[in-house]
Amino acid sequence: MSIGELYQSADWKGEKHVPAIDAPASVKAGEEFEVLVQVGKEIEHPNAFEHHIVWIKLYYLPEGAKLPIEIGDYNFSAHGEGEALTSPKVSTKLKLTKGGKLISTSYCNIHGLWTSEVDIKVEA
Repeated sequence: MSIGELYQSADWKGEKHVPAIDAPASVKAGEEFEVLVQVGKEIEHPNAFEHHIVWIKLYYLPEGAKLPIEIGDYNFSAHGEGEALTSPKVSTKLKLTKGGKLISTSYCNIHGLWTSEVDIKVEA
């Protein structure tokens, strides 16, 4: 079995493990915009020592490219130790010059690997 076969995907509106990507459908070339990725957007994901999201990653795959570019790797360390809990939600800002796909992956300590993607257009 390959690593790709281990990734699960679904509609984030009905599955709490899928990383939901909030980004504009279209942006202007070279202008900064915000991307928000969260697990449990519609249905909250548990956030406890026993069941939590360990990490979220965000990639950009430019149109026509063979390989993605890693935008960010976000690790969540506090899962109920002491009084601290981390929420599986990250925000970053990007500037693009070419359209493509934003791809996110996440890892739940019980339910494994999850992925989602959205297309993004870049206007001149």
